[in-house]
Amino acid sequence: MIEVTKLSGVKILVNPHLLEMVEETPDTVLTLTTGKKIIVKESRQEIKNLVELYRKDILAE
Repeated sequence: MIEVTKLSGVKILVNPHLLEMVEETPDTVLTLTTGKKIIVKESRQEIKNLVELYRKDILAE
């Protein structure tokens, strides 16, 4: 799971396997494979980095 911050300041965990698309519009919108959309404070690049770190951690185990 990756930790992201909603615009309200609430931190949530998102399963990166469910990420379908990440857009900056200018807010960052995560679209999940379920169709749900989540607006977060992190940039598109930060989300990309979090997902890459998550995947590296899984491969290292």
